[in-house]
Amino acid sequence: MACLMAGAAGMSGASFAKRVFIGGGIYGVLGVAPMYFLESRVGTDMPPAINHPEFFYGFIGVTLAWQLAFLVIGTDPMRYRPLMLPAMVEKLSFVAAIVILFAQGRVHVPLLLGAAGDFVLLVLFVMAWLRTRPQ
Repeated sequence: MACLMAGAAGMSGASFAKRVFIGGGIYGVLGVAPMYFLESRVGTDMPPAINHPEFFYGFIGVTLAWQLAFLVIGTDPMRYRPLMLPAMVEKLSFVAAIVILFAQGRVHVPLLLGAAGDFVLLVLFVMAWLRTRPQ
């Protein structure tokens, strides 16, 4: 994430947004795609076992689709700027859910730490959206 911010002050809003969304998309694909092969491990590491695989695989599929959308946004941030708003909702909805569930004692610290990466991306997405305002 630090590499996304390197030199951010001197680059154009579109260049900044391009880095943020392409970096976020790559980060997301690398983090989410392997989950397709980890259903049994998730049940072992964070019991109980998954008893609704349709929700598990549905979550992975929708999340992976958004990572691809981030890559598309990164190809032309000015053109796809309106998609930055639902991209922010995607990040905020996950972060908020994990924080609330953690406060209720329903998820453990590792998931909260994982959501921290999405929080950083949320902040960067907001910055990218603000920096790409039409003049």
